Amino acid sequence: MEAVRLNKYLAACGVCSRRDADKLIEEGVVFVNGEKAQTGRKVSDADVVTVRGKTLHAPQNHVVLAYYKPRDVVCTERDAHAGRIVTKEIGYSRRVTYAGRLDKDSEGLLLLTDDGALIDAMMRARNGHEKEYIVKSGRKWEEAAIANLREGVYLEDLGQTTRPCKIEQIGDKTVKMTLTQGLNRQIRRMCKTQGYEIKSLKRTRVMNIELGNLKPGEYRELTEAERTALYGLCGLEPKQ
Repeated sequence: MEAVRLNKYLAACGVCSRRDADKLIEEGVVFVNGEKAQTGRKVSDADVVTVRGKTLHAPQNHVVLAYYKPRDVVCTERDAHAGRIVTKEIGYSRRVTYAGRLDKDSEGLLLLTDDGALIDAMMRARNGHEKEYIVKSGRKWEEAAIANLREGVYLEDLGQTTRPCKIEQIGDKTVKMTLTQGLNRQIRRMCKTQGYEIKSLKRTRVMNIELGNLKPGEYRELTEAERTALYGLCGLEPKQ
């Protein structure tokens, strides 16, 4: 492994997030080759890194999971009062975190991984990765409202205009929306500009990964073909 920042190494070893890794370093409980570590230090496989006396070993492979996040489960790693938290609900054997959140009231496909490089690539807004949603409103959709949403609408509270998106009407009160950005509660905010209240929102696809037959609360590891395609779309080489 080439030299990387210590906080990134701790995250890759499943200790905690990079932000929390910085706190551990500041607390003086992280040592490199027997010496107390300093923030910003870089390490490689040649270094011996310990946290509170436990020697770390970076994983030789990475995992990517497809998870059906149920409603009322929260995407957070820091809110102790959040109730049902994704990483606790899934209970996976190693530390994974999500690439792209779903709000508490939404459900559907969430990708989780222990590969920070993959998360960074998936989260870069400029890459325009597609995410697909089934959106049910409280009243019948009008063609004019759908047309406005397709073109992009101004979200006053965020001070941004949304990118053009794909919308297919699949029922009187139901549409399939495909977005290439991930603003906070974007679909709910977009629909509100047209006078629509969302009754249910389910994400069914992230890039090349489909929700498929997963039921709420279930997860699966991606197939090798899915992993290879996902990494390729992100401009990365899959790590076995």
